[in-house]
Amino acid sequence: MAESFIFSIAESLITKLASLAYQEASRVVGVYDDLQELKSSLSYVKAVLLDAEQKQEQNNELREWLKQIKLIFYDAENVLDQVDCETLRKQVIRDYGTPKDKVGRFFSSSNPLVFRYKLALQIKDIRMRLDRVAADRDKFGLQVIDFDRRVVHRREMTYSHVVQSDVIGRDYDKEKIIKLLMEPSLDNNVGSKHISVIPIVGIGGLGKTTLAKLVFNDERIIDSFPLKMWVCVSEDFNIKQLIIKIINAASNFVSTGALPGHQNLKELEVEQLQYRLRNMLVGQKFILVLDDVWNEDRVKWVEMRDLISVGAKGSKVIVTTRSQSIASMMGTVTYSHHLESLSPGDSLHLFVRWAFKEGEEEKYPELIRIAREIVEKCKGVPLAVRTLGSSLFSKHERQEWESLRDKEIWNLPQKEDDIIPALKLSYDEMPSHLRQCFALLSLYPKNLEYNSFEVASLWGAAGLLPLQSQDKTMVDVAHQYLRDLMARSFLHDVFDCGTFYAFFIHDLVHDLAVYVAKDVCQLVSSNTQDISENVLHLSFVENGLPYNSIKPSLQGARSILFPVDHVGASEAFLNAWVTNCRYLRYLDLRDSTCETLPESIGKLKHLRYISLCNNKRIKRLPNSICKLQNLQVLGLDGCSNLETVPKKLRKLISLQRLEITTKQSILPESDIAKLNCLEFLCVQNCDNLESLFVETRLPTLRTLQVSDCVNLKSLPLDTHHFPQLETLLISGVANEDWLHRSEDTNAVLRLKTIVLSEMLTLPHSLQQYASTLQTLMILGCYELEVLPEWLSNLSSLKFLIMASCPKLMSLPSDIHRLTSLQVLRIINCRELYGKYEPQVGKCWPMISHIKHTDIRKPWE
Repeated sequence: MAESFIFSIAESLITKLASLAYQEASRVVGVYDDLQELKSSLSYVKAVLLDAEQKQEQNNELREWLKQIKLIFYDAENVLDQVDCETLRKQVIRDYGTPKDKVGRFFSSSNPLVFRYKLALQIKDIRMRLDRVAADRDKFGLQVIDFDRRVVHRREMTYSHVVQSDVIGRDYDKEKIIKLLMEPSLDNNVGSKHISVIPIVGIGGLGKTTLAKLVFNDERIIDSFPLKMWVCVSEDFNIKQLIIKIINAASNFVSTGALPGHQNLKELEVEQLQYRLRNMLVGQKFILVLDDVWNEDRVKWVEMRDLISVGAKGSKVIVTTRSQSIASMMGTVTYSHHLESLSPGDSLHLFVRWAFKEGEEEKYPELIRIAREIVEKCKGVPLAVRTLGSSLFSKHERQEWESLRDKEIWNLPQKEDDIIPALKLSYDEMPSHLRQCFALLSLYPKNLEYNSFEVASLWGAAGLLPLQSQDKTMVDVAHQYLRDLMARSFLHDVFDCGTFYAFFIHDLVHDLAVYVAKDVCQLVSSNTQDISENVLHLSFVENGLPYNSIKPSLQGARSILFPVDHVGASEAFLNAWVTNCRYLRYLDLRDSTCETLPESIGKLKHLRYISLCNNKRIKRLPNSICKLQNLQVLGLDGCSNLETVPKKLRKLISLQRLEITTKQSILPESDIAKLNCLEFLCVQNCDNLESLFVETRLPTLRTLQVSDCVNLKSLPLDTHHFPQLETLLISGVANEDWLHRSEDTNAVLRLKTIVLSEMLTLPHSLQQYASTLQTLMILGCYELEVLPEWLSNLSSLKFLIMASCPKLMSLPSDIHRLTSLQVLRIINCRELYGKYEPQVGKCWPMISHIKHTDIRKPWE
């Protein structure tokens, strides 16, 4: 289904060819005329692509025609990128090349005459292939549509915390589950050992998880169960992983001494983990939610049930699942709770809430009539209702609503509980560029939390984001695209941190992403029989997969990911894929076990992103890595044995983001200062560093993160050294002297975002940013007890977020002076929650005026 965003590919190719910068580059390389002829051929085909995208579902021949065009477009993207590569290479030689470099160029394959000749032949071949295929355009009766009229109407930002008033039609279900939980004993199974298990069963998208959250957060449950744990199980019922998740969920408020970090838990043996879990649960009355269970192996369930049965009598387990057989296997109550579809009235109510602004529906009675017919097709599934409603938000033309109601996809053969057609219709309403971005979300496994910075890097490396401008960075554009997807209800549990987002996507939305990305993206696991030919983006989610060799049909791959913690590439895998995939743009090697990179890494001239995050074995990188002039992101954070960063770092002239962990006592600051595109710098766990950038100016840096550099004593935070700095993240600083106020009042940074972690107190220097600071995050400050009263002087503050500060007693008494404050979040802060709990806390009136408050209970 990659043909559904082929228009976007054509548009980006033509836009690139039409740009003044690219035209000038093509003249310098000597292929301007060839590329203008290609542009004409592209424009001829592009004119009918939007119509072809919409008609391909019912026409196999048309779909095959689009596939041929798609493959030609991929080749065109690779060829056009070579012009950029050559331009950047010339710039590096001009700025940093030695006489030897300049002379040697004439005796290599990079000789400009040879390069021009080869490139011209490639362009001519692509144009001829495209013209041959385009000649068939007229036989399909396609209409010319010059531009994509599908737009995104944006609604106000919503937040992830489940508010009961936002959930429609589930009051009866909630009360029934709570009644079961409050009963003293539900055991019909002697072997259950005091643990009652209540299954919630229903098809995907009905709201099983939402219902469980409503129950989990109800005050009656809070009062009745001292220990509350929530675990997302998903498809892998791995006992060890499940124990770790339960320990992490319980450790938020069970005092067990110093708990090991998440990574240390993974290193423990199963017996050690079982011992730790029993100690946490023994004698405790608890409620445990096991969300989204797929396991049908009774042996595994019995093993887990016996392990948690040390809890006090009255402990309960809620299980959400799509399978009645799983519910029967796990449940101890007489009947599982079967979640039914929403009634037609509740479905319409939900649809209206997402399709209109509040009260607006009264102006459009004709649209409400059509809405009833659309809702009927959604079969009472809230996810389908909400997503379709969102796709019509602020669209008031009757024809648009009727078009959605009358789409052919409703008439295709469907399974009884199939809601993919409803989701697919919402996808079809997306602009072409947004479809392509959505499809790449399929590269992450289900139930994985997405980070907007990582998503932005993936989209940027794939060429899905417009070129950077003075007004907007690629990250800014990516965030706008994510907001567009939120507006269409394709993302959920979105956590807005002011400068980035964390979010999830529903399982069924993930299924849709996999469906539309077929033949372009593939998630590879032990269940994968074969990798599709000509696939561009690959994600490996398990260790030990048999892919240490590569088929010729996969040599055009552009992205390789290892998105799951502790799953990484072996040296054999790396050698095979790096050597053969010369068009790679995105190479995520986090958690890899290789001790070095092959020297041939320098030949990946299209590469935009490479991460070796958390590789504990690598000591040095080949100097050839500095030949990657297209590279935008270099991630070396967590490489605890890295002895030195590469020499001649200055040659990475496109680098925008650099993350470093190294044993060096001095960073190559002069090289870093010459990176004229650098916007984000992270210096992490550099134990030997004592000073940073004392005599160095970083003119383009917008974000600086300094974490766990325990011996750092000097870092000048002023505009002389960081004239464009807007975001500062500080964590684990032993010596806070360098955070003090700048002595030069004319050189005060204009910071917009500050993130502080593992601090004992808040530095007084924050006051100097009162007129500019918009976001303040205070995270994991476990010993912090009070916030300074001067915090109320931060007159521009919009976001105030506090998480995991268990000893923090109160907010400033005059917090009402923060008149710009729009969002207040308090998460896992025990003392604060007791005082500022919505509606009932004694200090709630002090913050009730704030537009968005998200006050989470300590165990969430």
